[in-house]
Amino acid sequence: MKLSKRNLVSVFLLALSVGTANLALGLASAHAQSGVASARALPDFADLVEQVGPSVVNIRTLEKSRSASGGGAAEDEMQEFFRRFFGVPLPNAPRQPGPRSGRPQEEDARPRGVGSGFILSADGYIMTNAHVVEDADEVLVTLTDKREFKARIVGADKRTDVALVKIESSGLPAVKIGDVGRLRAGEWVVAIGSPFGLDNTVTAGIVSAKQRDTGEYLPFIQTDVAINPGNSGGPLINLRGEVVGINSQIYSRSGGYMGIAFAIPIDEAMRVGEQLKSSGRVTRGRIGVQIDQVSKDIAESIGLGRPHGALVRGVESGSPAEKGGLEAGDIITKLDGRNIEKASDLPRLVGNTKPGTRSTLTVFRRGKTQELVVTIGEVEGEKQARKVPERDDKNRPNPTGQAWGLTLSDLSDTQKKELRIKGGVRIEAVSDIAARSGLREGDVIVQVANNEIGSLKDFEAIASRLDRGKPVHLLIRRGEWAQFILLKPGR
Repeated sequence: MKLSKRNLVSVFLLALSVGTANLALGLASAHAQSGVASARALPDFADLVEQVGPSVVNIRTLEKSRSASGGGAAEDEMQEFFRRFFGVPLPNAPRQPGPRSGRPQEEDARPRGVGSGFILSADGYIMTNAHVVEDADEVLVTLTDKREFKARIVGADKRTDVALVKIESSGLPAVKIGDVGRLRAGEWVVAIGSPFGLDNTVTAGIVSAKQRDTGEYLPFIQTDVAINPGNSGGPLINLRGEVVGINSQIYSRSGGYMGIAFAIPIDEAMRVGEQLKSSGRVTRGRIGVQIDQVSKDIAESIGLGRPHGALVRGVESGSPAEKGGLEAGDIITKLDGRNIEKASDLPRLVGNTKPGTRSTLTVFRRGKTQELVVTIGEVEGEKQARKVPERDDKNRPNPTGQAWGLTLSDLSDTQKKELRIKGGVRIEAVSDIAARSGLREGDVIVQVANNEIGSLKDFEAIASRLDRGKPVHLLIRRGEWAQFILLKPGR
């Protein structure tokens, strides 16, 4: 059939409109599928909670009370809140003395605290925080099926805040332990616990950061999961249903959740738990040094390059470190081949090393790298710091180092003995550059630009060879502590 021009145009326009409609439908379909995919990508924690929930327990502790103490206005308000909205008193609130009680009050056991825990093994081993069971006269564990057991404290370690308790039962649902090394910032995590005594409360969030130093022995996992009093000791769980941490601390100005919580990495907790189970205590290695961070300026000025390692500020007398040849001012960069990126890495690595082990320390000293062998000791109680040596008034200052604003003097034999050093020069007065750099009267200079200083004569000889217009680093002793100071002319 032969078509006219007008018919051909009509057919073309019809085909075009059909194609456009199909394209629009296709785009709409793709958009809808994309929306479905996005919706499906959002996590659903219901199955995870059903899987792990039975392994999470509530832990209550009791202690013998000698006197009743009022909780104040804040506690009264919280009590009223629970009465009004839940019809029950505040969970685990202190029991008030009854007027008809005939027993002496010191014999009454009253609730001391509430926390959480999780079942490690089917035969009743449960992990929680040390602070949850600390000083408890009795520990009660309640399972999700409402069974309650008296628990025995197997052991607790305050340094890591990990405790292990045991209940007499079998066939219990144990948790799966995850790999903290696979955990990433931004990953979804879930907490299950008993905030304010409300059993099996589920909260979720993400991992905010890993290896977060808070001044404690361990680097923590930081999350934004809602953690409140009572969550302590409960598990932090990944989307595979594995425990990756123990919820331990919160940052708060109010006492409640503020978006920052910290969990103990489960690999560290399990190492502690294994020792508690086998011996009831934790044995840690030590070498006997006081350490500090290495700043960028100091690392560059002494030739270390990038800032890493642990700066030795002091070495304990008779310690494994002293016997192994470590000196104040050394920078420890490796332990048995394992890198030390920041100062806090050293006590963790040494602490995890069995006492009696012969370990190799890689140290940076006066511009060169060398290896020292130390025999790891065992952590003991903290020793009192020795008294800072007093000034020897018989030693008269001789003016020198004026270009840096220093007045110096030789050390007496008494001062050397008290500081346990071979030599150095004492700062008698500071001004100008020295004062601005943080030097103080009484500091002892033991190195200048990676050169040891034995006396004032040595200092003058070394200082005379340096370019006074360029920065120079000094290693000083301040009492028992050693540190680097960078003098920057023209500051």
